[in-house]
Amino acid sequence: MNTTTTTIAAAGDPPQAVRRITRWYASFLRAAFALLPAYLIAYLYFFQDPHLLYESHVFHEVAIAAATLEGLFVSYVTWQCYRLSGEPILRWMTLGFVGFVLIYMMHGAFTPLAHHDMWLFLLYGPASRLAMSILLFIGLLSYEAKADSVERRTDRLLWGIWFGAFVVIDLLVAVLANSPIAGTLAVRLTLEGGAMVVSLVNVACLIVRRIRSPLMQIFGISVMAFALSSLAFLLGKPWNHMWWLAHAIFAGGFFLLSYGIVQAFHTTRSFSTIYSQEELLARLRDEMARTESALQELQRSNQKLESLAAADPLTGATNRRTFVDRLETEVGAAKRGGAPFALLAVDVDNLRRINERFGEQVGDSILRTVATTCTDAMRPYHGLARVDGGQFMAVLPNAALDAALMIGERIRAAIQALQFDGAQERFSVTASVGIAQFGPDGTTVDAIMRAAGERLKRAKTHGRNCVIAV
Repeated sequence: MNTTTTTIAAAGDPPQAVRRITRWYASFLRAAFALLPAYLIAYLYFFQDPHLLYESHVFHEVAIAAATLEGLFVSYVTWQCYRLSGEPILRWMTLGFVGFVLIYMMHGAFTPLAHHDMWLFLLYGPASRLAMSILLFIGLLSYEAKADSVERRTDRLLWGIWFGAFVVIDLLVAVLANSPIAGTLAVRLTLEGGAMVVSLVNVACLIVRRIRSPLMQIFGISVMAFALSSLAFLLGKPWNHMWWLAHAIFAGGFFLLSYGIVQAFHTTRSFSTIYSQEELLARLRDEMARTESALQELQRSNQKLESLAAADPLTGATNRRTFVDRLETEVGAAKRGGAPFALLAVDVDNLRRINERFGEQVGDSILRTVATTCTDAMRPYHGLARVDGGQFMAVLPNAALDAALMIGERIRAAIQALQFDGAQERFSVTASVGIAQFGPDGTTVDAIMRAAGERLKRAKTHGRNCVIAV
């Protein structure tokens, strides 16, 4: 991780001018892609004969059936995202898709009436697109609004009311299709032109609000496709190539928007909480920094725990287990040809009597002071360990018998010079010292510790406050 971070830092960010140009280029590509259907519309409008027809009721019915199934699937996935995140925009998108499906499927169902009742066949298409565009616009206005409550997400009455409203729209379109004004230009402009205008307002709102999240960019491109499909429907006539192109443009926008829905479903179940590449990289850098800091803190904590585990909690000296491990290391090194070493065993005299007379708190204070005194007197050696009650041991690497005797005597004298307060009186303590050597006293951990312990006992039986080495 450190290597990766260093490499990124060394490489540095690209020049600001390059970053600005690439952002402009990306914006240009998005706009060019969103307007791609306009080029096809212009080509057919100026270079194709509008009287060329491809009339296939079966193909139209199959296409509308596929669109209906697609719409139902996308509606369900959108509703699942809404149920989990509660975002109002997903509620309105779900309603927009459901409304489109319930109205648009009538356009396919009445295909056989295309010659007998043309407007009953045609008007359901623009009505479905107008209803969906209005609901999508309301959803856009609620973008990043507070999430709905769980109760509202599962309110069957609310969803039932909307389903009923869409059925009412179906009936109203049927009434309009059989009215005297059904074939007038005003009706087509109201429905299809309204769908185009509302979709363009959607795009304008996105631009004005500067909503640039990846999924909302997909939303904007899809809605632009819906607007251009409405334009193609206005320019085309039933069954000619412009009319079929309008269907294809709308289907392309719907497929693209469904891709965004599926992306949300597989990531955050949200249409706003999804990140661009720049945001992901920034978050990755932050997470890497936090992870590195956490690892360093963990390493410090582990070192602290290891230190605490290796130390006697009362005196701060090394504990017995850690000391035995070190002694095994010294024995191994000596057996491989290293210099011999000496082992000191130091025990505070009459510690039990002191605890009984002055209390264990005074005894603990004496042990802490003795440990510090021994550490100071051992210099340049170090590594004092508390192996039992008032007994300490220390390894003296590369120390001959005379050097060990000198260190032992220094420790004994330093302890004897200490003064303590207890029960309103001052008193001193003494310590006995036993010394063993690797080689003469054995070549194993047990043998050397046993030899040092035996000499410590002899020091006790010889009146205490003395050093025994042989």
